Amino acid sequence: MPGDAVPALARRLSGLSAPATVAMSVRARALRAAGHDVISLALGEPDFATPPHAVEGAHAAALDGQTRYPPTDGTAALKQAVRAKFARENGLQFAANEVIVANGGKQVLFNALMATLDPGDEVVIPSPYWASYPLIVELLGGRPAFAPCLESDRFRLRPEALEAAIGPRTRWVILNFPNNPTGATCPLPDLLALAKVLERHPQVWILCDDIYEHLLFDDAPHVPLARAAPTLRDRVLTLSGVSKSYAMTGWRIGYAGGPAGLIEAMSTIQSHSTSGASSISQAAAVAALSGPQEGVWAMRDSYRRRRDSVVSALRAIPRLSCAMPDGAFYAYPGVAGCLGRTTAGGRRIDTDDDFALALLEEGHVATVAGSAFGMSPFIRLSFASSDASLIEACARIARFCAGLSG
Repeated sequence: MPGDAVPALARRLSGLSAPATVAMSVRARALRAAGHDVISLALGEPDFATPPHAVEGAHAAALDGQTRYPPTDGTAALKQAVRAKFARENGLQFAANEVIVANGGKQVLFNALMATLDPGDEVVIPSPYWASYPLIVELLGGRPAFAPCLESDRFRLRPEALEAAIGPRTRWVILNFPNNPTGATCPLPDLLALAKVLERHPQVWILCDDIYEHLLFDDAPHVPLARAAPTLRDRVLTLSGVSKSYAMTGWRIGYAGGPAGLIEAMSTIQSHSTSGASSISQAAAVAALSGPQEGVWAMRDSYRRRRDSVVSALRAIPRLSCAMPDGAFYAYPGVAGCLGRTTAGGRRIDTDDDFALALLEEGHVATVAGSAFGMSPFIRLSFASSDASLIEACARIARFCAGLSG
């Protein structure tokens, strides 16, 4: 019948689904709505409040009438605050035209890849990885190539794995330390070894996703690649933001520093998509970056304490393994010892997806299967939650695993 036909969607959307983190959170909410007491450790979101001085900065900007369209690449005030931050904390000097502000770190990534990828170009992504990396690459016509990071190496990227993943069509290498989902870091000697590999491939851009840079637990300072290996500086895009360090996920402010030509191209892309980020959020970010930093270190110390408690509890559970995360707020325990077994509710566990779903529906703890991050059989859980919730969640995981048979 005329009118029954539905216009087609783009082929690029085939296979593109909601992130697994979001999907598990939706399932957890549905169980809660049905009356179940569910503890969700699926989302990577700080459970602290935005610093008061950042909120006050936004309020003052709104009262001052800073509510017009902002410049596409960021307000002058925020770009100056970002430049000062890079110089103060990272030893990196950027000119104003070498900095861009975007609607979260994800848009920085999207802008950079859209400005540089041609169909068939490859992007090397260490695995396990943040799930959006390969999805964005594929959405833009590129091909992800993976460099595996092993649990036995504490999920650290080895130079030989990086070298093996780089090919003639490689356009980008993405480095993410501290890492989501594993919490792995890249100590300076390891970083210098990776730099030697990258020096041999001058055609390759390098994106350093340093969004968790302040959440390091061994008290070693974060050293960005562009500082550790100045010879690579003209090919490195250093990404950060206020979401994780300042508990400002909803304010949607990410930023990056890099070569002026790349930044200009990224700004052009942004001008045709979202234009500039919210002027009020940018004012809040200025206050966060320029104001007192004690709250950042207090959050880090809380995460360190929670990390120690969670990893200790997970390691005490038979059939689970757990590498010690040195940063971020995630643990990535292995569940290989649970495969091939049956839950107390009669479900057979053959994959980490099976494990995560059964743990949610029978144990009422929401995590995310490692398949979403490119390495199985593992689950990711966030310890950005209250101490009481984490203690109870680990107890539930222990009871769930104790109930496995076979």
